Order: sequence, then structure tokens, then C-alpha cells
Amino acid sequence: MTISLERLRRCSIAVDLGAARTRVYLKGTGLIVDEPTVAAVNIRTGGLIGVGALAERMTGRTPPHIRVVRPVAGGRVVDIAMAQRMLRFLVGNKLRRAWRRKALPSAAVCVPHDADPLAQRAAVETLTGLGARRVELVDTLLAAAVGCGLPVERPEATMIVVCGAATTQVAVLSLGSIVAAERVPVGGETIDHAVVQHVRNEHALMLPSQAVHPLHLALAGAGPSVDVTEVHGRDVATGLARSVRIDIEGIRTVVRTPLTGVLDAVGAVLRRCPPDLVADLAERGIMLAGGSAVLPGFDSLLREATGMPLHIADRPDTCAVEGLGAMLEGRLRPVVLDPLAS
Repeated sequence: MTISLERLRRCSIAVDLGAARTRVYLKGTGLIVDEPTVAAVNIRTGGLIGVGALAERMTGRTPPHIRVVRPVAGGRVVDIAMAQRMLRFLVGNKLRRAWRRKALPSAAVCVPHDADPLAQRAAVETLTGLGARRVELVDTLLAAAVGCGLPVERPEATMIVVCGAATTQVAVLSLGSIVAAERVPVGGETIDHAVVQHVRNEHALMLPSQAVHPLHLALAGAGPSVDVTEVHGRDVATGLARSVRIDIEGIRTVVRTPLTGVLDAVGAVLRRCPPDLVADLAERGIMLAGGSAVLPGFDSLLREATGMPLHIADRPDTCAVEGLGAMLEGRLRPVVLDPLAS
């Protein structure tokens, strides 16, 4: 998709509707919302009970009449009405006070690379239902590259890998545009699911959703032991609570297996790039961004497979919305490519 920086500068807010977290950037203020993309609903009354962190804590702990929903899945809005209600609650008075001075504002929203028309329309309808007069769609890859501080407007190549909760996107950019890109359905949720299945198959233990985080810490060497760690869950056969000691090396092997899809995507993007751009990347390396960029072993796996330098963004989780905010503020100045005067 082609974006106009002039139109983006007329926007008041930037929104990144991710499968894991929702972030909202208010022009002139900065990041005002950074909450999980979760809502809890009373199915008897239809009332919204909680959103964000509160709703996420309810996951797996609700009675039958309360349902925890995720209105965004796979990088696209799957429940427009719920996404609107969630956003309306999250932005609250912060946005209403700002929009009171400008009755019908414009908004910008990140969408995955090569998002189909239905996904684009769902993103637009979500924000128009919130009160936006006009909605600008911006490729997540371009926004994240700007947020990482990459010189995307220059003729040199920059490569970025955005690893989210549901998908991973890979792109090479030059002169403010995407030269080649790939998107694969591998993300943080895929890794967590593989770990949960491994523990169930090897130890006959069902892990709660919160039990995967200690395993991540152990993989990164921040846990109590780098060799084994203890997790708690429910026995598959008896249904009783049980604890087991997990071999970290086995978990490390399980984590690396799904990431081979990301390596294939990186190779496919490089093969479609001109040799001059690939030569630039041999020196500049790859920038890793996205909420799942800090998964243990992800950076070393990419470094070993490509032989190129690898850098992790300072704040990989907020790169996309910060880059979109930079475009709104006019901090991105592309190289002028007007025809030369004769």
C-alpha cells in the first residue's frame, strides 16, 4: 500500500491493534494506551466487565456466564464491535478531551503486510466507529522500521523482522518503500503452544497460560536454574495439581523448531532482492522488532542462519506505534525523487 506523509500529518492518533497488545499514540502527547487486546463480557447481559490487563488476568478463571474474548487474531480484527468497545474504554477521557477541540479527527492504523481487503476494511470500520472521520492504513513493517530508527528513506537497504504474537513479518526496505517482504504465521503464541504441547506429551501435564513465562526466563538464563526448572499444572489423567521439573535443553529444542519458518521467510526475501541491496545488509545487518523479538534464542538462531549482524530494537514491542507517531509528528523526511529539471 502507498502512504502519503502529507495525509498522515493531518491525523490526530495512531493505533496499533495487535493480537497481543493494543497501543494508541496521541499526536503531541505520545503513547497513551499500552494494554493487552483482551475484553471480558457478561454473556447474560452483554455488558463489558473489563478490558486490557484486568481482562487478561481473568483468562482461564471465569465462571460460565463470563467470556474472555480477543477481538484481534492473526493480525486482523475479527470482532469489530468488540474492538470498538474495547478501544472506547481504553482511550476514555484522554481521547475525548483531545478530540473535543477537533470534532472529526483523522486516524492512522497499522495493518500487516499484504493484508487482504477484508482485513483492511475491518481496521477502518473499527476506527470510524470510534469517531474518526478518515482512516489511513500504514504497513506495519514500514512503521516498525521508522520506530526502530532505521534510515528507510535512504537508498541503502535496511532489513527488519517484526515478530508478533501471531505472525512474523520480514522485509527489506529502501527509499521509503518495501522492496521485498514475507509474512509467516509464526509468532510468540506459536512458540508458547509448542512448549505447552511438549510438556503435555512428555510429562502428561496441562500447563496454565501463565506458566510459560517462567520457562522463557529459564531459557534466557534469568531463572533459578539454567538446566532445569519447576512448573505447576494439572495432571492429564487424574486432574489433580502436580509439579514437574522440566529440562531446559529440551524446551530450547522445541522453541527452535517453529522458528525455522521465519528462517525460510528471511531466505525468500533475500533471494528476491537485488545483489546491491543484499551487499548493504551484509554490513548493516538485520533489525529485530515486535513483542516476541526477545524470545530466548531467536536472535542467535537468526545470526547463525544468515551470518549477518543482528540488532534488537531498544523497545521492540512499541516500535510500530512509535514509528507511526513519528510520521504523524512529521519527523520522517523522505528523499525527494522529483524529475530533474532539463
